Amino acid sequence: MDNVTPTVTRIAAASDETIADWLAARLRRAFRSSEGPVAVTVPGGSTPFPIIERLLEHDLPWERLVVWPNDDRMVPEDHEASNTGKLRALFEPAGAEVAALDVMEQVPHFALTWLGMGADGHIASLFPNTDPREDDPRSLVQLTPDPLPPEAPYDRISLTISALLGSDELVFVIRGAEKNDVMTAAIEGASDLPVARLLAAARQQVTVFAG
Repeated sequence: MDNVTPTVTRIAAASDETIADWLAARLRRAFRSSEGPVAVTVPGGSTPFPIIERLLEHDLPWERLVVWPNDDRMVPEDHEASNTGKLRALFEPAGAEVAALDVMEQVPHFALTWLGMGADGHIASLFPNTDPREDDPRSLVQLTPDPLPPEAPYDRISLTISALLGSDELVFVIRGAEKNDVMTAAIEGASDLPVARLLAAARQQVTVFAG
């Protein structure tokens, strides 16, 4: 794994359009700093996809972008619960490549790791019951959340904390008072939830961007 300490940004009180503009600026900088492919990892769930639709309105060299899901449900790509399938439907028409998660895949260094968080403090599919560790030598793990979320009761595959940290920058998009309270406690080191473990491993002060 990369021995890095990525910068960390928490985006608060921002519209989908503002977040998309912020992400586009970060991608533009990444494209300018490298002539080759640029890899990023993005979350699933309900929040990211409207933001991604806005992001794709920007004029960027999408054919150089490789998108990795943070995690996915163990379902076929044409299943409504598949993050990979939804990402392919959005990014591939623009020319970007979307990677399918497989434990045998070689995970790249990311220019940007975009994360969401559950109210229970999980990130990607690293739920509290899975006891995620910074020193996990694996990049990808198959696991089963306990309890299984009723809206997505499926086994998962997920990037590990060490893989998520292999990035130039981490950005969290957190919405809702409950989740913001969990995030604040994690930043302050007042919990041992997966998000708190990731932030402790990043060893960086969190910058707040409010749109």
